[in-house]
Amino acid sequence: MDLLNALVALTNFVIVPATAYGAQLALGALGVTLTVAVLRFTNVAHGDTMAFGTMVTILATWGLQSIGITGGPVPTALIALPAGIAATAALLLATDRLVYRFYRQQRASSAILLIVSIGVMFVMNGLVRFIIGVDDQRFDDGARFLVSARDFKAWSGLDEGLAIKTSQGITVLTAAVVMAALFWFLNRTRTGKSMRAFADNRDLALLSGIDPERVVAITWILVAALATIAGTLYGLDKSFKPFTYFQLLLPIFAAAIVGGLGSPVGAIVGGFIVAFSEVGLTYAWKKVFSYLLPMGLAPDGLAQLLGTEYKNAVSFLILVLVLLIKPTGLFKGTST
Repeated sequence: MDLLNALVALTNFVIVPATAYGAQLALGALGVTLTVAVLRFTNVAHGDTMAFGTMVTILATWGLQSIGITGGPVPTALIALPAGIAATAALLLATDRLVYRFYRQQRASSAILLIVSIGVMFVMNGLVRFIIGVDDQRFDDGARFLVSARDFKAWSGLDEGLAIKTSQGITVLTAAVVMAALFWFLNRTRTGKSMRAFADNRDLALLSGIDPERVVAITWILVAALATIAGTLYGLDKSFKPFTYFQLLLPIFAAAIVGGLGSPVGAIVGGFIVAFSEVGLTYAWKKVFSYLLPMGLAPDGLAQLLGTEYKNAVSFLILVLVLLIKPTGLFKGTST
């Protein structure tokens, strides 16, 4: 019985939240890796792109709720997602035409484009805070739990209760569908194959008749969709606050680099590695150990390696170790 209680506690506080968080990081890292692979630069504005897409989704959610349209047991934000994706795609396409296109035509180095994206990041961050403010915004209507701790205890007879939030279940399901759709698009469609060819060898792709501007536009649209979905799922699971998405840049880039910049599979694997590392190293293991160890050996303290305020430090440590040991990442992406 104690072993089952320990397993439920581990699932409740580590496995479930880390899986949901890993799916959110994986979607964010996929957007970063697409930019690196196809557009050949590191987009520092990706976190604030997520914030912008989430903001529009929240505003659309409020609009739907004001006229009596809701998602019932699922969050209304899922219905509003297309509006967020469309607005974010329009913003990124406009930004590319007004800013990035000039530097691309000048064949500017990736370092120059990275610096330009920092400027874009500040503009996007200011725009989001100006429109929706700086306070926390909660927009997670619908059923709160798929499985409640009370119902689980009554069903199982265990001391520990398992609680799975609706947002966590939706995050994992949505991420799986989006990832499968993205891989199908890249590997099975003519446009996706053109993007891969452009990423592998730009000059040869141009000689083959591939329209570079069309590839760039489709890449930005995909990046907008991934950023908006990732940001909205994160906001549903936690809450929305513009500056939080800037802070997500570190774990997202750590995930992309761990897996290998430019590798979609690596981005997904890296997302889960970073998420489980952050959650596992900052979780207080006292409850699990108290079930598994004899009474005299149970720890008196929290048995917590790091405080939760050091989550970003875990991402930073992972990033540094990968850059020192294997700069191309687990799946041999672009060297960082």
